[in-house]
Amino acid sequence: MKSILFALKHRVAAAFTMLLTATTFSGCAFHGEPAKLTMPLPATWNEQGAAAPQPTPEWWNDFASTQLAELIAIALAESPDINIASERVRQAEAALRNTGSSLFPFVDLGASSGRRRTTPDDGGSTTSDSSNLSLGVSYEVDLWGRISAGKRAARASLDGSRYDRETVRLTLTSGVANAYFQVLATRARLQVARSNLEVAERLLRIVDVRYRNGAASALDVSRQTTTVLTQRAAVPPLEVQERQTVSALAILLGRPPEGFAVAGEAIDRLVVPDIGVGLPSELLTRRPDLAVVEAQLLAADANLDAARAALLPSLQLSGSGGLSTSDLFSLSAATRSLSLGTSVAQTIFDGGRLRSQVDTSESQRRELLENYRASILNALKEVEDALSNAQRYRDQETAQAAIRDESQRSLRLAELRLREGADELSTVLEAQRTLYSAQDQLVQLRLSRLSTGVDIVKAAGGGWQRADAGANTEVVGPPIINGVVQ
Repeated sequence: MKSILFALKHRVAAAFTMLLTATTFSGCAFHGEPAKLTMPLPATWNEQGAAAPQPTPEWWNDFASTQLAELIAIALAESPDINIASERVRQAEAALRNTGSSLFPFVDLGASSGRRRTTPDDGGSTTSDSSNLSLGVSYEVDLWGRISAGKRAARASLDGSRYDRETVRLTLTSGVANAYFQVLATRARLQVARSNLEVAERLLRIVDVRYRNGAASALDVSRQTTTVLTQRAAVPPLEVQERQTVSALAILLGRPPEGFAVAGEAIDRLVVPDIGVGLPSELLTRRPDLAVVEAQLLAADANLDAARAALLPSLQLSGSGGLSTSDLFSLSAATRSLSLGTSVAQTIFDGGRLRSQVDTSESQRRELLENYRASILNALKEVEDALSNAQRYRDQETAQAAIRDESQRSLRLAELRLREGADELSTVLEAQRTLYSAQDQLVQLRLSRLSTGVDIVKAAGGGWQRADAGANTEVVGPPIINGVVQ
């Protein structure tokens, strides 16, 4: 009996010694060189406007529209896009918990009890009872960091899903703002078209009176009638466009288009805010879409480490103990058993499968590195384009407003001279067309300025700031040093 206990103690001591040794080795798990991107960033922007205040997380308030703020609040609460992104974050959190559980031992407990009756052909029968209770423990030692690399990849994926949710939020809010501005612009263009139709109908009455009095020809009546019909035909397409835009806005808000309506307001009462974007180097920590790519790159680094570690031997520890008796539902006078074991496995031949996984992971990492480079270049372009458009649309709107005012004066003078018989109808028709075009173009330029304001907000990240920017030296993704992505 003593020799059995001595052997059991010796096995337990040996197993724990091996566990301690393996754990020590696991602390030396290798990490491959992280992906590095050397890319000089410009010190300043080509266009002016970067010195203005940067957008806040609730940037839509800068447009001074209570209606817009209410619509965005509804979208953030009810949009399916936001809910989908939130569920993806929850899935990533569950995946991280699942991956992290592999770092702990797996313990299972089992119990059984039963009765067996055997009846041979020659008659007679025997009955046997049995009861068992077992406890099993298994643990894979993370000798080369394969499991911890998987956990790092899962954590990076979780960060990426969170950044992606912020990207969806920014895309949604900017989409609601643009759709709302489009509704207001279409209604303003409708108002312009209907107002010009009224002017054309009034002039037709004047021409008709002059024709009956012999002061105008039938050609004059026909030309003005054509103008009225043309102005009348311009209204239905704008009405269709308004309905379609309102329906699109309803979908963004997570509402059915049926019965949905927007009160709206005059588009020229909205404020076009002066928005800055900061320095080019700051852009990398303020754009959630860039943070998504960085997180994907970090996950690719971890996946590559895991693929490389899979080429090395794996160490598995296991142990089990149990009680068994020949009684039913009883463990009295039970027989005890205990076993401990270790196993080391090394793939000798797999047809190159594991090596192919390493090659694939390396290629995916290089692809993501180039994707990151392309995303940075595209972000820089978006900022430059938005700043350039803002300045030019501002100048165009000022010039177009002057053109509109002068066109209104020209039409009033032309109508007056037509009544007095001092001018031809063609002069009035030309003044009509010029005014209508000037008014319609002014509304579209106002819409362009508002949309460009939203574009600047998106290009600047919508007021989002990565939580670890400036507070943690271990920046997610490639570090930023002196305006250079290392």
